[in-house]
This record gives sequence, C-alpha cells and structure tokens, in this order.
Amino acid sequence: MVEAQTMIPLRKLGNSTTEISALGLGCWQFSKDKGLVGSFWAAMKQEDINEIVRLSLEGGINWFDTAEVYGKGESEKALSEALDLIGPVAEAAFIATKWWPFLRTAKSITKTIDTRIDALNGKQIELYQIHQPFSFSSVNDEMKAMVELLKNNKIKHAGVSNFNAEKMRQAHEVLKAEGYGLASNQVKYNLLDRRIENNGVLAAAKELGITIIAYSPLEQGILSGKFHSNPELIKNIKGPRKNGKFFKPAGIEKTQPLIDVLAAKSTKYGVSQTQIALNWLIHFHGDTVVAIPGATKLHHAQENIGTLQFRLSQDDMDEIDAVSKKVARFQ
Repeated sequence: MVEAQTMIPLRKLGNSTTEISALGLGCWQFSKDKGLVGSFWAAMKQEDINEIVRLSLEGGINWFDTAEVYGKGESEKALSEALDLIGPVAEAAFIATKWWPFLRTAKSITKTIDTRIDALNGKQIELYQIHQPFSFSSVNDEMKAMVELLKNNKIKHAGVSNFNAEKMRQAHEVLKAEGYGLASNQVKYNLLDRRIENNGVLAAAKELGITIIAYSPLEQGILSGKFHSNPELIKNIKGPRKNGKFFKPAGIEKTQPLIDVLAAKSTKYGVSQTQIALNWLIHFHGDTVVAIPGATKLHHAQENIGTLQFRLSQDDMDEIDAVSKKVARFQ
C-alpha cells in the first residue's frame, strides 16, 4: 500500500476552493465493452476496477472522471460500485462526469441529471461537464441549464469538454453573471498533441483561472515507450486504438527522439517514462493543467501515484519541451 495521501499536494479546481490532486483517474476503460464508445477498450472485470480505484484513492488521487457515454452509464456504475466497496477512504472521492450533447437540447441537461445520479448510486456529482460542443442548443442555453443544477445542488461545479477558446469564454461569462464560473475545460493534451497552446484554449484558461483537464495524456500509451522498444506489442492491442497514426511504423519512427529524451530522464530520476511524460504535463504550466490517465492494471495505478511523488526540474522540463516541439502536433 502506498502511504502517500497526506504528502500529495493539491491544487484548486478553477477559481473554486475545491482542491484536487494534479492527476485524476480517467474511467473510460470501465465501460465494460458496452456501446459504441465503450467498445474502445476491452471489458474489465469489476474486481479489477475495484482494486484500481482503491489503490488510486489510497495513493492520494482524489478524483475520478467518467461520463454518460462511457458504456451508456456502465463506467459510472462500475466506479460507484467500487467506491461503495472500498469503505471510509472513498468518502473523499470527487466524481466528475459528463452530459452527452449530440442530437439533444439543453433541456436534456436538467431532465437527465437524476439518471446520472442514479447511475452513481446517489453520489454527489462534484463536476458536471458538457462532453463536446455539438448540440441543438447554444452555449448560453447549456450554461443556463448548468446554473439551474448548481442552484439546486445537483452538481457542485460546471465544466466543459472539447470547447474552443471562444465557446469556453462564452460559457464562463454566462456562469459568471450568475455568481459562478467555468471550472474546467477537458481537452486532449500531451507531449505529442499541443494544439491548445496554439489555438487560444490554454491562454484563455490561464487568463480566466480555468483548469485544463488533459485527456489522453500519454497519447493512448505511445509516450510510455513500450511500443517503441517492442513494436510487436501493437499487434496485441484490443480495440481500435492500434489503428492510430502513432502506432504505425512511420509514427513510431517520428516520435523516437521524444521517447529517447523521456527514457534519459526516467533513468536520471529513477522512474518510468510514463511518469516523466505525465509529470511534465502537470507542472510545465504551473497549476493550470491536470491530467486523467486511465488504468487497466494495478501497475498503471501505481505509476499514476508515483507521478505525484516527484517533480522535474525546470531545466529538464525545458529540454523535454524543446524535443517535443519538433515532433508534436500544433495545428
């Protein structure tokens, strides 16, 4: 058992007083292979989910990110079941989930919230997010619906996901007018995908005090380096993940320089390449960026915890940054 919970520094969620660990646990992989989105990952056994959640909490990771569309609620249910079995330590768990907007209007946000709460077995939704910007309603109407949930204590904080800088600002202004504020924007961000640095999203987050929640922080595992050292592992990947461009031979070759510098730093710090990549992500921009790596095995959860127990020097972060800029996507 990792006895690190009191040692892990916490940071504010947006401009709120709520404190979260710099890493949360992404729970997409808990979808039990249900639904189109849930089929991205192979089905996990509930007992494995229970142990991953327990270990994460005991190691100081205090929040979990799930969504309605992850297995059509199966991820929420699996997370809730795990928390129910863990005991007192689970009382500190912070749950973030998301409303799926596609082919819906903002009225669905308030109409379906009780279904989300039921899937979580009555647990408090600390952060509720609009999963993506495409719906039949405007940002203004969606945020007004979120305000209703906030006022009725159905949720504690409002966030968005995959919003561009303009829509992000709009959402923040609507919430601010009602005495709240946009807590977060969950977007793809990692050392190989740095588009938010170039499209105004990161700049807006820093200006307005909005937390960036980085999903796919390891570019589906490529940044771990294991597929570079043993490309044969790609053949054993289950689900569509292996069809990504970085898993192709050209992708492996292109990203090798970055993997090499991560490997050098992992030797220097005595940690894994995964931990180096995640540590850069949660520290390079101060407290603005947090990340939600997943975990399908216990050792993944242990690596996540270990990431929070050291900090890269500024010189090392700058060196990683320079190599990353040569191979990362900015547009």
